[in-house]
Amino acid sequence: MIPGLMISAPASGTGKTTVMLGLLRALADDGATVQPFKSGPDYIDPAFHRAACGRESFNLDTWAMGPGLLGAVAAQAAGADVIVAEGSMGLYDGVARAGQAGRGSSAELAAMMGWPVVLVIDVSGQAQSAAAVAMGFAAYGRDLPFAGVILNRVASPRHERLVRLGMERAGLPVLGALPRRGDLTLPERHLGLVQAVEHPDLDAAIAGYAAFLREHVDLAAIRAAARSSAPPVPGALPTPPAQRIAMAQDAAFSFAYPHLLAGWRAAGAEIIPFSPLADQPPPDADLVWLPGGYPELHAGRLAAAARFRAGLARHAETRPVHGECGGYMALGQGLIDAGGTRHQMAGLLGLVTSYERRRMHLGYRRAALIAPMPGHAAGAHLAGHEFHYSTIIDQPDPPLARVTDAEGAMVPETGSYRGSVTGTFFHLIAPVTAA
Repeated sequence: MIPGLMISAPASGTGKTTVMLGLLRALADDGATVQPFKSGPDYIDPAFHRAACGRESFNLDTWAMGPGLLGAVAAQAAGADVIVAEGSMGLYDGVARAGQAGRGSSAELAAMMGWPVVLVIDVSGQAQSAAAVAMGFAAYGRDLPFAGVILNRVASPRHERLVRLGMERAGLPVLGALPRRGDLTLPERHLGLVQAVEHPDLDAAIAGYAAFLREHVDLAAIRAAARSSAPPVPGALPTPPAQRIAMAQDAAFSFAYPHLLAGWRAAGAEIIPFSPLADQPPPDADLVWLPGGYPELHAGRLAAAARFRAGLARHAETRPVHGECGGYMALGQGLIDAGGTRHQMAGLLGLVTSYERRRMHLGYRRAALIAPMPGHAAGAHLAGHEFHYSTIIDQPDPPLARVTDAEGAMVPETGSYRGSVTGTFFHLIAPVTAA
């Protein structure tokens, strides 16, 4: 069993991602083969993880994945010396359905895998009280292994002494104390961090995080705290929806879960990238897949990409096309940007979406397919996640699925289909057994 750790925090915005990236790079620089994971449905962080340590990062999701898939994804750590997983939101934040409190949380994953938690605490504005917060987090999960805390945004040596006194009284190991630095942030936009490929000098930024952690964190103690228990018995990774898959990949289309692509490749599928933003038509393939991303930031270029749109239309005459979230919007008739300008999209579906009237749509989704989509027959049940700010202005095509949220309530973002073209607002994570 490969020893591992979970880097988590009481809430979002505490600095755990920069700690995670610095730790990955520092351990890799010390000669360790580090396997990163991300807890929960995040489309952006895994690419940063890969940039930090040179190894593909995978999502592990205890709400959307069954034990067999969790085991199969965890098995991607084979050959690593140590596992470092990054939590999502707060440590215990998860599904709040009756009888399912904490489902899908970072704590649930850490307990399942036996990974001790390193809690990154923003101690600005408090001193000994930070120990009460950490003590509560350590005690709340009775079966959760707890490695210690990293203090972030420490104001002064005196501030650090006061916080350490509180942690000592609480019996909690302090694994590091990071002075407050305004430059230790990553640029963000409405879905969170900007994509790794868009960062102006990502490698230098990560190297800076690693140097900062090496100066202020006990790396040897963190490495020694890593533990593990037996992960779930591996099942199968997801099977490919086609043999040759043309996959849109550029700054507008990049949100594809690594475990899906790994499963498709392991089964022998060929994934052929192309760029709609470069006005490339889809290459010859059995299926065109447009993943999510930021089409709203590039709507003018997509509207002007005549070769891409014409090639996509020719493909759709005889073979399937599928879009997820941003890819779904790009398949529609039009996309209205934040300034109110309407841009013509591919027109293969009737969907019209708008960012002029922003509203956040966020959460897990369960879908029962009314019609087939690539790789899944009508009647199949799928688990996924939705996160976007667009509003549906028009959706004249038949619904693709009956979609519910994590609490079982119906949601109006049903997806739609027209001929061989399908689209969903949720990002597919895994097929599930019908409840």
